[in-house]
Amino acid sequence: MQPLLCNIMVRGNTLGGGDMLSKEKINYESPIYLQLREVIRNKIEEGEFLPAMAIPSENDLAETYGINRMTVRSGIDALVNEGILKRVKGKGVYVVGKKVERDLETLEGFNQTMKKKNTKPRTKVITKILRPAGEKYSLVFEINPLDEVYYIKRMCYADEEPISLEEVLIPKYLIPNLEEIDLGVFSIYDIYGFYGIKISKAYQTLELTQLDQRDARMLGIDGNLSVMLFECTSYDESNRVIEFSRTYTRGDKCDFTVHFQREN
Repeated sequence: MQPLLCNIMVRGNTLGGGDMLSKEKINYESPIYLQLREVIRNKIEEGEFLPAMAIPSENDLAETYGINRMTVRSGIDALVNEGILKRVKGKGVYVVGKKVERDLETLEGFNQTMKKKNTKPRTKVITKILRPAGEKYSLVFEINPLDEVYYIKRMCYADEEPISLEEVLIPKYLIPNLEEIDLGVFSIYDIYGFYGIKISKAYQTLELTQLDQRDARMLGIDGNLSVMLFECTSYDESNRVIEFSRTYTRGDKCDFTVHFQREN
């Protein structure tokens, strides 16, 4: 017996591009929500829905495919259960990219460090802009001074208390759509993993410094107090510099342990 087929109208300007309506055949021998699951999966695999980006809302998908919201939700839930999509309360549903293994004992982000300490981490993005690399960062990243880099400034909290203020620079060519990614949903380390970028080594320096009054207020300290400044240059497996960061950390809220081991 031949399966029954139904043509569901898809608005091209929502999912497929263009102004004309296109058609996708739906096989009624398979539940509609499973077929929607595969449509979304294909759009992820083909690069239409990119890692760390939100997919269209349930209402938009329901209208686009001419099906009800409960069916759409079931299709999305199936991909959430597979770890391909991620629901974020009050924000939407996001694509989770492929994760790359990394050594958490040697290289890890703020969230991973805090979770290992049984502390609830949170980051708040203050600034996220594109800017020319300029002479200084063109030398750091070995790019043209006019090439663009992302500049990200964010506050890091532990149990809702400000711990550090961080400035991060990343070349645009590594993650061209970073400006569209919500860094409140995914950490920078998550995004690196989604795009197949693995940090293989990093060099870090430590010094004492003072913040300007505005940054000191944000960090909750007196402007005359010194903070610890960590400057870190991170490299991928091809020995490219992929990130340069400055982290201003409150000395009254953090301590650091360094392990030394004698070589044989």
